[in-house]
Amino acid sequence: MQRYEVVAIILADLIEEEITSLIERIQTIITDRKGVIAKVDKWGKRHLAYEIKKQRDGYYFLIDFVGDGAIVNEIERNYKIDDRVLKFMTVKKEGATTAEGIAQEVAAAEAKRAQAKVDAEAGAGEGKAANQIEKAPRESRPYAKKNFNKEEDTTKGE
Repeated sequence: MQRYEVVAIILADLIEEEITSLIERIQTIITDRKGVIAKVDKWGKRHLAYEIKKQRDGYYFLIDFVGDGAIVNEIERNYKIDDRVLKFMTVKKEGATTAEGIAQEVAAAEAKRAQAKVDAEAGAGEGKAANQIEKAPRESRPYAKKNFNKEEDTTKGE
């Protein structure tokens, strides 16, 4: 069994119920074939860098799971058939491949997230004090002017 991540971009104008049903269908494919889901992230609606199937926006989501190649093939087959899916990409990644290992990773990630939240709240009080300190205005620096020499620019004749 290997660890995989599947990132998909679907139509942005779908309602929340359709998005949830699409993700749940992929989750059932994974669990029916004895795969283990590590995490499901909904990244939300984003503007695309370029048009895909005449769409400028897309809804992104990621599924991190452990399984074999047959699961990946079935997920990709379903994505190719579904007209709501604009693009998808499957990546093999390093990490735990057992249910216990994944549970430990999830617990460690939750602890890290909780610690970051506590640190952010503590840092917010310090940030207000830092914003109250007035900064001295910058001194204007004269920019060095480059002398243009025609001899440096010529490329012909040599």
